[in-house]
Amino acid sequence: MHKTSSRLLALLSLLQTRRDWSGDELSGRLDVTARTVRRDVDRLRELGYPITAVKGPAGGYRLEAGAQLPPLIFDDDQAVAVALALQSAVAGTTLAEDAARALATIRQVMPPRLRHRMDTLRVTAVHPPGDAHDPTPDTQVLTDLATAVHAHAELRFDHVPDGAADTAAPGQRRRVQPHHLVTRHGRWYLLAWDLDREDWRTFRVDRIRPRTPTGPRFTPREVPGGDVSAFVMSRFRGSDGTGSDWPCQGVVVLGRPAADVAPFAGDGLVEALGPDRCRLTLGSWSWIALASAIGRFDTAVEVVGPPALTEAFRHLAARYADAAEGAEGAEGQAVRE
Repeated sequence: MHKTSSRLLALLSLLQTRRDWSGDELSGRLDVTARTVRRDVDRLRELGYPITAVKGPAGGYRLEAGAQLPPLIFDDDQAVAVALALQSAVAGTTLAEDAARALATIRQVMPPRLRHRMDTLRVTAVHPPGDAHDPTPDTQVLTDLATAVHAHAELRFDHVPDGAADTAAPGQRRRVQPHHLVTRHGRWYLLAWDLDREDWRTFRVDRIRPRTPTGPRFTPREVPGGDVSAFVMSRFRGSDGTGSDWPCQGVVVLGRPAADVAPFAGDGLVEALGPDRCRLTLGSWSWIALASAIGRFDTAVEVVGPPALTEAFRHLAARYADAAEGAEGAEGQAVRE
């Protein structure tokens, strides 16, 4: 049996890995009685972890989201992965300052073996020419806009026009119904219905200074054509010479946050759908190449369209399956020889 402190850490680690655990499963994993599991759950609750009881034949437990962020438990690979992701953010994303502080916090408590692994995998983000001095939006502004989009609440803000030399100068007062936050070429944009101009507008987030409080709730209207990605791409096409003119263009939903996908989306368009999902519109010279490019994000993929992209994924799956079978056959031949 583990000591109480190490057993609590082991229990917390298990609760973080999936949504629900039965009492019997936890007892078996920890090699303790159900009564001990109940006592340990109570101890974690006293430490601030929001663990709720799940009804069922055998009962169970679930680690819920709480009002505050409690200490988290990572295994070795997770800790290194988080550190590398933060290094990428430090190298040039819109959350660089917060990411740098988080990276310093994690590195400080890392055991030497993990710190060495992280230090041998230094990451440098390379950005296209011309964007090195692009201003980045404030984290709180992004949070405020995302909250308004989710709540369908009207926004009032000052917007500094493109080309203005002084971003602190008085901006244009705007009243909008915010609909989506999107990223393109590393920049964040707010797609909204402008109430005074009675038309759709796309605003650079780094030029937005929100005013409080937010306005009344509204019923979202549908963007022209019904496709946010296609509509925003049409607004950019031809305006900066980087519109998507690829012969093959597809739309997918990825199981990753928009902020994780945006730095690697090239000239694609990333639309935030929630904290852990985003819609990606991307083009390439062939459907197979497009499917391969999407696969590099290493996450669940839901194809929105067109059917040609779905077929390309099928071809790739069959091709990779053949390659895996061939490799297994070669290994078996080598063993026999």
